[in-house]
Amino acid sequence: MNSSDQQQSDAPAHCGSKPKKIAIGIAPLGVISIGIVPMGIVTIGIVPMGVVSLGVVAMGVVNASIVGMGIFSAGITTMGLKVWSPEGPVLSRSVDMPNESSGSNIYAYPTRSRAEAEAKRLGCLGVHKMGKYWMPCANHGTHQ
Repeated sequence: MNSSDQQQSDAPAHCGSKPKKIAIGIAPLGVISIGIVPMGIVTIGIVPMGVVSLGVVAMGVVNASIVGMGIFSAGITTMGLKVWSPEGPVLSRSVDMPNESSGSNIYAYPTRSRAEAEAKRLGCLGVHKMGKYWMPCANHGTHQ
C-alpha cells in the first residue's frame, strides 16, 4: 500500500463512501458517527441521522434531542409515533389510531380531505403529511 492509499483509509467516511466502524467529523458515515451531520447506526452530533440519534436535531428510529423526528422521540419538540416532551401535559402520544371520541385528538387524519376540513375549523391554511396521516395547517405545530 502506498502513502496515498494509507491517507485515504485513515480519512473519515463521508456521504457516498464506504462506512467506517467509527467516523468523526463533518458528515461522517459510520456504524458509530460523531460530528456535524453524522449518519450511521449510532449517531451523536448537531444533526444526527441514524437508528439511534442523539443531538440537537435528530432524525432516526430512536431520538434524544431538542428537535426529534422518528419512531421514538424524546426532546423539546418531537414528532413521531411515540414521543415524550416536557412541554405538554401529555408525556406519551401515539398516532397509530387517532381517536376523536376519546378526546385525545392529536390532529392526525387518514385522509387529506378530513385534515383540510380540520384546518378550516382551526383557522389555518393548508395541510401537511406526517407519515401515513394528514395533519391540518401547512406547517407542523401551527394549530397548537
